[in-house]
Amino acid sequence: MKTIAHLIPKTIAAGFCVLFTYAAVSKGLDFENFQVQLAQSPLLSAYAGQVSYGVIALELLITAMLLIPKTQKTGLYAAFALMVAFTAYIYLILNYSDFVPCSCGGILEKMGWTQHLIFNSICVMLAGTAVVLRQKNNMPMVRKSILRTTAWLAILTLLSSGIIIALFFSSEYIIKKENNFTRRFLMHPIIEGQSITLDNDFYYFAGADNHKIFLGNRIMPQNLLTIDSSMTGVSNMTIKLELLKYHYKKLEIKVLGNNYYIFDGTIPVIFKGKLGNPANREISFDDAFFDQLAIVDSATFVFRTISTKTKELTLGHLNINQNLRNGVHIFPHVLQKQKDGVFDSDGYLSCDNPTGKITYIYSYRNQFLVLNPKMDHIQRFQTIDTIKTAEITIKSLSDGSFKMTKPPLKVNGHGKAYKGLLFNPAYLMGRNESVNRWKKSKIIDIYSIDSKDYIGSMYVNNHKGFSMSDFVVNDENMYLIVGNKLIKYQLTSTLKKHFKNGDAENRVKE
Repeated sequence: MKTIAHLIPKTIAAGFCVLFTYAAVSKGLDFENFQVQLAQSPLLSAYAGQVSYGVIALELLITAMLLIPKTQKTGLYAAFALMVAFTAYIYLILNYSDFVPCSCGGILEKMGWTQHLIFNSICVMLAGTAVVLRQKNNMPMVRKSILRTTAWLAILTLLSSGIIIALFFSSEYIIKKENNFTRRFLMHPIIEGQSITLDNDFYYFAGADNHKIFLGNRIMPQNLLTIDSSMTGVSNMTIKLELLKYHYKKLEIKVLGNNYYIFDGTIPVIFKGKLGNPANREISFDDAFFDQLAIVDSATFVFRTISTKTKELTLGHLNINQNLRNGVHIFPHVLQKQKDGVFDSDGYLSCDNPTGKITYIYSYRNQFLVLNPKMDHIQRFQTIDTIKTAEITIKSLSDGSFKMTKPPLKVNGHGKAYKGLLFNPAYLMGRNESVNRWKKSKIIDIYSIDSKDYIGSMYVNNHKGFSMSDFVVNDENMYLIVGNKLIKYQLTSTLKKHFKNGDAENRVKE
């Protein structure tokens, strides 16, 4: 019996040596993938770099201590503490995580998370058993000795669990509030569905509701293509315009409710018509020049223009009056100048119609704005990248204008807001991300425009060498244009649970 009692701790120690050595070597051989997996962990994303090195170092150090007789006791305590930490991590994943990620690789890759929890719990008990038996073999297990050993195991349990819990809450705060440019990829936020081939790759989304999507075309600007949600019913309408009346340069179509709007900010003019009817009427002419237009409702528009006073980009508000002159208001304080007030303030304007909020996301810096249509309430949020100042090089010309002398570092794409979420196509690769995956996909970062939180990110795959050129979101689906392909993705609860279902400040007016 004495021989068995002496062999059990040594056998358990040898087992941990094999387990930790294999785990450390397998992580080291596929270190990049190991870091990427940690970066996608819902609990430790913010500390992926430090944890990836720390775990391997600890596993090798504990293995060395277990192999040396003089340090074997300390090694068993350390093995116990590390397995408690792993067990606490898996318990938090299963019970408190926003989502459950894919399983780990290596020796346990065939196990699910519940099996991992059971395996780790067994390892914790074996390590505790080895500590107790080794202590018993070295000295008589009097009551005082039993209490001391039990106390040390309890302290290590609390300490290891406490460290994991602290890392969890700290990582959550950093990722959502003070992100260090570590993306958290949501688990299966979208599921690819049907797709159709378009006749050219110049289409863009003019709008969408829960039953139909509407596409405009840059080379056939009077055409409005309507496709139902089943991706089977397709109809095309050519909008009537008096082509001799105005010299159109940049016609664009947008759809909201039962109306379509066709406009050209270089003239400037806006027409309004009923869906299904190519005839329309002029609702705005020569009110304000603009290069971007967001429709809040049938009587309220927000636009971007160049200020005649400062020659800088600025936002404005257009209100359509039936009997009086349309009201135009310019808000020069909204967009903040960093260098020239034009290139550095470039970005994308969008309206979240279900909530009535306006968003403007800068192209070359890590910031976006959330405003009400009257623009008397402005919130300034940061995206997760670290580019606070636009990295552009500009030259002042003799006529007072500015010109970029080298390509700028683009940060954000054409972000669009829907039901309290801002979907931003990102242009910079984050920490611990796969270069290979980045080349094959486009990344969309998602933010809450109410709580300033970073919700997470998702990949959308390229198609035949083309990346996503435009997208639109409704209650159930996300639609993408990739090259000449229109692809439908079903939204899962991972995304939809973050939607805000409140009433808009300004409902769609007919």
